[in-house]
Amino acid sequence: MQMLLKYKLELIGIAAGALAGWSYWYFVGCASGTCAITSSPVNSSVYGALMGGLLLSTFRKDDKKQNK
Repeated sequence: MQMLLKYKLELIGIAAGALAGWSYWYFVGCASGTCAITSSPVNSSVYGALMGGLLLSTFRKDDKKQNK
């Protein structure tokens, strides 16, 4: 449970990114099926989850204080 609280921002980004990726596949998608990311809902959701997690992880504050 403590791990979930520690990484809640990243988990929110992963969930939101997966939902956004699936939504992009559903509403826009790829008509020909040759698109690497948007041809499959799984690929699109995984890519979205990765991007969402990476994006929101940039807003994390470090717990360590740097002494200079």
